[in-house]
Order: sequence, then structure tokens, then C-alpha cells
Amino acid sequence: MKQQILEFPVDSLSTFDSFVVCDGNAAALQFAKRIVDIADSDKLLYLYGPSGSGKTHLIKSIMQELTITGTGNVVCLSCKTPISSDVFATTFEKTSALLIDDLHLLPDDPDVRAALWQVFNDYYIAGRPIVMAGLYPPRELPHIDDHLVSRLLWGLVARVDASDDHSRMMILKKVADDRQVRVPDDVVDYILVTTSREVGELIDTFEAIYRLSLAEKRKITLALAKESRELVLARGH
Repeated sequence: MKQQILEFPVDSLSTFDSFVVCDGNAAALQFAKRIVDIADSDKLLYLYGPSGSGKTHLIKSIMQELTITGTGNVVCLSCKTPISSDVFATTFEKTSALLIDDLHLLPDDPDVRAALWQVFNDYYIAGRPIVMAGLYPPRELPHIDDHLVSRLLWGLVARVDASDDHSRMMILKKVADDRQVRVPDDVVDYILVTTSREVGELIDTFEAIYRLSLAEKRKITLALAKESRELVLARGH
């Protein structure tokens, strides 16, 4: 069966400028910018944190910067896709950076681990950028060899977490500002209470309210937000 590879396209919406900075991700953003800085010698970064916290956004931002600066061909492999021992060499044969997301999903396969270690060493020795991300800190990653864990700890390591209410509120305000709309405080509070901690769902909830506001030519109010939620729940059933 042909190996399926998940590659992230360069996304003009996922940039450092569009990344909402808060207490839980400021260090991660700073480290990500260092990776793409030609003058900075640090080229190894591991990001970890809960799903929807912004890890993939930062990886896409790094891809964007490397593409703009003409560093070369850049792709990212997600371990969500089925991975065989030859996928690393195939994917990163002609790329200028080693970018791997969802590292916590790496399969429990000694051949896969050996292949990952080989491509990691190739990039590390060559001094090319290496960025990996997963749900857990290095020492808690399943199916990762100890020598790779140790090597990750030699580089830059940052937690990415925007799950606290203050960070989620900042994200909502940023998304609203991007749409040039005003969102009353009671609507913000309602969204925070009725939405999960995942940033993606938070943004989707706001976008649904925004689209309903445009469709019905009404201001965003608490009543409209409740109507939007009822419509979303009804479609879910």
C-alpha cells in the first residue's frame, strides 16, 4: 500500500503576526522566532501542550518564514498519518528543515524509531532547523528512544498553553479585531463558558456568531450568541 504523507501547506493566515500572545505561549513564540533567525545558532525546538493550544500555528509560521526567506523546500510531517520506517527519508529527502507534529502519536515500532533518529541526526549535524511538537514534554513521550529525548532536552523546549480564561479572552478579542467588529463583554463571557478549552473550537464558535450576524444584519449580542449556539447544536444532531 502506498504510504500516505500528511504535509501542511504554507498558510498565509498562520504567521507570527497573527499568533495571539499570552502568558502561556510567549516563550514558545520567542523560541520559534529564534529558529528562523539566521544569526541565531539555536536550531532545535520542541513544543508541547494540549490540543488546540497553537503548536501547529507556530510550526506553520516557521514554515512561512523559511519559505519567505528562500531557505528552500519546507514541509511538515504529522504523526497522525500512518508512518512506516521509510517515510522520514522520503518526506525530508530534499527539505531544508525537519518539522514533525504530533510526535506523541509516533507508532511503537523499533524500525520507525531508528529511522527518526537517523534523519534527526542528519539534520542536527548539518545545523539545519529542527522543530517537533507533541502533547507531552520530552520525558513523557511514548515510543521515543532515550537518546532522542536527551537530544530534545539539549535544544529549546517550550510549553504552549492558551487554555486559561484570560488567554482565551485575548484570542477572542484578537479574532474580533481582525473582523473589525465589537463583541460585548457578556458575549465574551458566554462564549468562554459554553466552549471547550481548545482554541480551534473557541474560534469556530465566534465565527458562527459572526456569520449569523452578517446573514441577519444584526449586531452581535448575547441573544444572537445564544441563537447561534442553538443552531450549531441543532445541526450537530
